[in-house]
Amino acid sequence: MEQYQVESIAPYTDEEAVVALGKIANHPSVPWISKYIFSNQPETFLRDQLKQIHSIDEFQRAIMSHAIEWVIETSVHNFSYDGVSKLQSLNGKCLFMSNHRDIILDPAFTQIILFRNHLPLTEICVGDNLLQSKALEYLIRSNRMIKVIRGISARELYLSSQVLSQYIRDTITSGKSSVWIAQKQGRTKDGADVTEQGLLKMLDMSGKKDFLENFRELNIVPLSISYEYEPCDILKAREILISRTQKYVKTENEDLQSIMLGIKQQKGDVHLNFGDPLTEEEIREASYCDKNDRYQAIRHAVDRRVIEGFKLWKNNYIAYDLVNHSFKYSDRYAPEEMERFILYTEKQLDKVEPTLNRVELRDIFLRIYANPIVSKEQMANEKSDQ
Repeated sequence: MEQYQVESIAPYTDEEAVVALGKIANHPSVPWISKYIFSNQPETFLRDQLKQIHSIDEFQRAIMSHAIEWVIETSVHNFSYDGVSKLQSLNGKCLFMSNHRDIILDPAFTQIILFRNHLPLTEICVGDNLLQSKALEYLIRSNRMIKVIRGISARELYLSSQVLSQYIRDTITSGKSSVWIAQKQGRTKDGADVTEQGLLKMLDMSGKKDFLENFRELNIVPLSISYEYEPCDILKAREILISRTQKYVKTENEDLQSIMLGIKQQKGDVHLNFGDPLTEEEIREASYCDKNDRYQAIRHAVDRRVIEGFKLWKNNYIAYDLVNHSFKYSDRYAPEEMERFILYTEKQLDKVEPTLNRVELRDIFLRIYANPIVSKEQMANEKSDQ
């Protein structure tokens, strides 16, 4: 039962992080990582810094902020964001409910925006499937990670969800920290961002008051992150295609490989939108619904914010027209830009085994980019029907 105690899922304390980072300092990969991130320093710089860290805040300030800025500098063309001013009235204590496109970068980019704007950093819910090695666990749990236990029985999941729900609620309502959580388990593979109803049920498990107050006190702030070039796009398309005919089984270290590819891959422009917090009126209206319909109402409110905040790029418009054999959005891009994206698509398709059906794979790949437009169109249609 130890794994269902708060201590087993909570981020490291300062004391635990100091010990963990001291162990990471001696990892054989540290010198070459130091060479990349701190290129103007000797290769022993990162190792020495890790051994001198005294707190998690110091680790964020001295090392992680530089690491994330390095990722932005080397793999992002333009990095932009909006909506940060909405957080001022929440005193930094809220539940960020984000769409999820990259394993590590989505919360990392959220953190760097908070850091740049001198706002309190957030704790981050991360699946324990990422803790494949001790070194990775030391690093992630020193980065304010809340461990989400996966791959367990229904009974174990219920017990684990109770602890996770209580920890998230206590962390926010006590004023200790805000919390970042993905709107669904795992990354969005097909480009359609949808909140899982089960997540909302989990959050409600720890509520001791009525439905309205239980959700009001969490201060839910939807986040939407948009990548011009989707991290791991071809790997996501490959997984969807294989999953159509058989159970997809991850290879050993596949998550770690996706993390590294997401970091290194050129992402073009990246935009993050902090949506309006869910209002008391929206939650009250949801509370009038029956049972599961209450959660559906909250889900739709989050989804609307995420879809509205998603910034569309030319690649999205091009992919939509290619998938639909249309010229609907041809005024949003030039012919040479379409040619460039088609070449990019074919180059990505070449990276996986040639035994896969290329026509199906291409269709899936393009829909990853086209679906954000489909989501926006559906939302617009729903509004016009109301």
